[in-house]
Amino acid sequence: MGTMSESVLDVILSRGLVTQEEVDQAIVEARKNGESPVRSLVSKGVITKKQMIKATVEAAGLQFVEIMDLTISPMVANLLTGDQARKYGVIPIDLVGDTVIIATDSQTAANWQVREDLQAITRYPVSFVCALKSEIDTRLNLQYRAETELGELVRDMLHDEQAIDIFAPVASTTDAPLVRYVNLLLGQGISDKASDIHVEPSEDNIRIRFRIDGVLKEMAPAPKEVQAALISRLKIISDMDIAERRVPQDGRLTVVVDRKKVDLRVNSIPTVWGEKIVMRILDNSAAQMELSGLGFSPDNLVRWRDSYTRPYGMVIVSGPTGSGKSTTLYATLNSMVRPEVNIVTVEDPVEYRIPGINQVQTNAKAGLTFASALRSILRADPDIILIGEIRDHETARIAIESALTGHMVLTTLHTNDAPSVLTRLTEMGIEPFLVSSALACASGQRLARRLCAECKKPVKIAPSDLAAVEFEYTPGVEATFFEAVGCSRCANTGFRGRVGLHEVMTMTEELAALAIRNATSDEVKAQAVAQGMRTLKQDGWLKVAQGATTIPEVLRIIA
Repeated sequence: MGTMSESVLDVILSRGLVTQEEVDQAIVEARKNGESPVRSLVSKGVITKKQMIKATVEAAGLQFVEIMDLTISPMVANLLTGDQARKYGVIPIDLVGDTVIIATDSQTAANWQVREDLQAITRYPVSFVCALKSEIDTRLNLQYRAETELGELVRDMLHDEQAIDIFAPVASTTDAPLVRYVNLLLGQGISDKASDIHVEPSEDNIRIRFRIDGVLKEMAPAPKEVQAALISRLKIISDMDIAERRVPQDGRLTVVVDRKKVDLRVNSIPTVWGEKIVMRILDNSAAQMELSGLGFSPDNLVRWRDSYTRPYGMVIVSGPTGSGKSTTLYATLNSMVRPEVNIVTVEDPVEYRIPGINQVQTNAKAGLTFASALRSILRADPDIILIGEIRDHETARIAIESALTGHMVLTTLHTNDAPSVLTRLTEMGIEPFLVSSALACASGQRLARRLCAECKKPVKIAPSDLAAVEFEYTPGVEATFFEAVGCSRCANTGFRGRVGLHEVMTMTEELAALAIRNATSDEVKAQAVAQGMRTLKQDGWLKVAQGATTIPEVLRIIA
């Protein structure tokens, strides 16, 4: 065992994290496996990886800090620009006398060249302390947001018209202010985990908004003077026609952020003040998601799995735009991919590429619509068909016929809840008896903001207030209520990420009978609830009782 390992074990022992017996056992196992005793303790779950890193740092004679909990004054943070801090992976956290204290990871702290560079930039002697690299990256995005740099770049664009180069390559390292502005805008949106970036011309300026966790957040606006250049730049890098400004256009863009490729779907639409650009950030991790990570309650997950594992039938996910329907379908497909199964999708557009699946993108100009693509697909021997969305009678008819002739069909429909799926299909002109025969399951869903685990605070709610919102307790679940607080980890919103609310309605003989006689959605809902379906609101109350979200958040997304 090396001297460094011995020092780390001494630190771990002195902190009371392990017993001498556990250390002795780890040493024996490490010799057998050819690994360090410290890593053996981590792999067995005796200590965490963070505790190991902290002990290693202290054994090397350095100080370990919890970077997320520190209050850093703007004066100290501004000793480095955002670009400089990100380049070196460091954050100035304090100024003690004439020495600047800089937090970094243990590898960078040992790099003398980085120390020399930082001393030249800050003009102060530098002393390093260590923190987790993942937490440094998170704090960097919080500390050095793009607004200030964006403001400086806007001024540069206004004062240096020659520097505006709308044709510069997207990956260009040029210092042209317009290129840097667009790159910063995209980078900030991606690091903020925004789902959409809105660039909206108005009478006086250009409004910039990010949709984060389903809620639009206003950013610093850009001046009206750079509107033409900014819109043209965004259209060029998205492969759109900059000469055409009268009709909507669609484009696509791929950028590299933190050495990771990110795809964006771009849409332009003419407004009275100029073209509005909306960039949908496609998180490719959604294409690899598992159903268990989408917030399905155990009984809903069983109902859902029972429906799509049938040999044939139609399974429909319903909900408004942005409710996570596509993510649910992709996660479902991930669990169905097998070499012996032929899966074909028809989408508009194909948002995520999934290995092992044949994906077709519609092209209305070329005559490739959902209906025409489906007719061709049925001649290609599919076992499972995914239709991005049922929008018209013809697509609905072919989907129903496919489900009745031995295919499993997965699709989405815009309705408010699962019971409304039956009435919506009949409104599209599908015979009720065909709907009752083909439909295996209909699911309704919404996305609620998830409480930040770091700062959420328990709260007591009076019974009268619970009664006022018609809160329902879930049998067998002890309710613990929390409220949103806000901290550096969640950008002071109190929420971080989202959780799905679901209602899963599986077809039964009773529901089929209601569909055949054109019953209202209220009658269908009452029957489904009587047969054990948990409504969207009831599932929302379950998530509240489990501490995942709040009552106001459930009421915000479910009328």
